[in-house]
Amino acid sequence: MSDNPPLLPAPVIALLDVALVGELTVIDQAGRPITYPLIPLSDGNLVYLTSSVLFSRKLRHIKANPKVCLSLTDPVAVPVKPFHRATIQGDARVVEDDVHEGWEQLLPLWRAKEPAIDFFLKKRFGIPLFFERSVIEITPHRVLWWEDGRTSGPARVYELAGVS
Repeated sequence: MSDNPPLLPAPVIALLDVALVGELTVIDQAGRPITYPLIPLSDGNLVYLTSSVLFSRKLRHIKANPKVCLSLTDPVAVPVKPFHRATIQGDARVVEDDVHEGWEQLLPLWRAKEPAIDFFLKKRFGIPLFFERSVIEITPHRVLWWEDGRTSGPARVYELAGVS
């Protein structure tokens, strides 16, 4: 996780902090977008997702083309009042140095959002393949923000020039 000061705009960080599901869109080998629902985590600078390594096409797609976007669009999965929407565009990398325990660095962020993870951790040995996980780390470059949640109007665009 990053120790840098937050680069994402404060309202986007707040949205990521409560979002139970985000839509990760990757590009497949034919150039088509494919979207996967995942739990987004963030330290305010980078966005993190995890994926089981078992038969994971999304990981193969990211390795072939790191350009991704993560959208926060579902009012049920993003429980904020008033409702807002955001799309984060950036480059992803798959971190799989240690698929057994490497993802555990995200547990404080995951636990803060979804305390039920502890229930599953207790069952870890009963569902071992679920816990063979890669981390998807997204370096955001641009954020589109809809204050009122309506995408029929223009988005506020944040260019994150300070991201290296």
